[in-house]
Amino acid sequence: MNIKISNSRTRINNDIRITGSKSESNRLLLLQALYPQIKIENLSNSDDSVLMQNALTSGSEVVDIHHAGTAMRFLTAFFATREGREVVLTGSKRMTERPIKILVDALEQLGAEIEYTQEEGYPPLKISGKRLEKNKVSLQANVSSQYISALLLVAPRLKNGLELTLEGKITSVPYIKMTLALLNEIGVETAFEGHVIKVAPLEEIDPVTLTVESDWSSASYFYSIAALCEEGTEISLSSYRKSSLQGDSTLSELYRSFGVETVFDTKTITLKKENTPDPSEKISFDLSNAPDIAQTIAVTCFGLGRGCHLTGLHTLKIKETDRLEALKTELSKLGASIKVTDAELFLEPSATIRKNIAIPTYNDHRMAMAFAPLGLKVPIIIEEAEVVSKSYPDFWKDMEKLDFRIESL
Repeated sequence: MNIKISNSRTRINNDIRITGSKSESNRLLLLQALYPQIKIENLSNSDDSVLMQNALTSGSEVVDIHHAGTAMRFLTAFFATREGREVVLTGSKRMTERPIKILVDALEQLGAEIEYTQEEGYPPLKISGKRLEKNKVSLQANVSSQYISALLLVAPRLKNGLELTLEGKITSVPYIKMTLALLNEIGVETAFEGHVIKVAPLEEIDPVTLTVESDWSSASYFYSIAALCEEGTEISLSSYRKSSLQGDSTLSELYRSFGVETVFDTKTITLKKENTPDPSEKISFDLSNAPDIAQTIAVTCFGLGRGCHLTGLHTLKIKETDRLEALKTELSKLGASIKVTDAELFLEPSATIRKNIAIPTYNDHRMAMAFAPLGLKVPIIIEEAEVVSKSYPDFWKDMEKLDFRIESL
C-alpha cells in the first residue's frame, strides 16, 4: 500500500494513546515463558511482539520470525536452553543477512549446541536445546545490546546463573539496564559493576503483574511533528512515566534543542512547542544509547532546515535495512546534502524540500514513520506504508487524528 501524506495545519492539539513498548514487551514475554507466574498488562500489539508470542508457544520444529530481529536474538538464547527441544529458527531474506555469530559463539561458550544451516554466522539456525551448566562468558561490548540482553534474560534459569564480561566500550547501556531492571522486578538478583554483569539463578518466583510502559521510540514521531509545527502546538501521549526504563526516553531532553518541552503528568506526557530555535544552530548528538531515534532526528533537522552531526550509529547498518545508507538515499532525493560513514551522519542546512517525492521503506517500519512528519511541510509519498505494523500498527490512524491527510495511491 502506497500513501500520500499532507497537512495544511501548522498548529496541532490532540491526545494519542500509544501501544506498549516493543522492547519491554518482548523481554517480558520471554521471562513469562520461563516463569509462567508473570502476568503482563499493556502488551505491545506490534507484529514483532505477536511473532514473539507465537514463537514461544509454538511446538513446531521450524520457527519463522520473519523480520523480527529482537525475536531472533532472544529466541536463539531461549531455545538453546530448552532441554530436549530441537528447532530450526529462521526468518525473512533480510534476517538471513543479519549477523548472529557473536551471540551463537557466546552461547556455545556456555555449552549450547547450535548449527548454521546455510551461511556461517547467519540464520537459519538449528538449535538443540540442553541444560547449560557453565556460567562464565565474554563478548564484545560494542555490539547490539540485544545479544547481551538475550543472554541475561535466560541467565536466571541456568543452573549456575551467569557471569558476563563485556570487552571494550559498552554501547546501548539503557537497554542492558532495562533488562536487568525487569529481572529485578521479578525477584532475580543482579549486579553490573564495570564490565562485568552477574545474574543469580532463580528456580521459581512469586506471582507478579507487570505493566508495560508505552513505547518511547513510537513517541519520537510526535516529537518530530511538534518540532515541525508552530509555537503553541500541544500533543499529549500516554502512557508514559518519568522514570522510564527505555533509552529512547532521552527524547524529552534532546528535543529541547528543537523548542519542544515535555510536561510529565501521572501517566501522560504533553509535548509543547514553546519556542523556535535559531535554524543556523547545528545539532550535535551522540546517539550511542538511543540509535533507534536517529532517523527521526535526521528528518526533523532536514524539515527545519537545520544541519546536524549524529554519532554512535554503528548498529544501524545491521537493522531491518542499512539505515544510514537508506537515510542518505532518501533525504538526498528530497534535496538534502548528506554524508554518512559506518557510525556517523552529517547533514547540511537546506532551504527547500522537494514535493511529492516517493520514499521506499526498505521493509523498515522506522523509515516509514520517520519521514511521515514531513507531510507538514510538503506532500510526501510513503511506499509500502503497511510496514509500520512491525512496531506501531495504529500509526496511520493516529496521524489522521492529528489532521494529517492520508490518501491511498
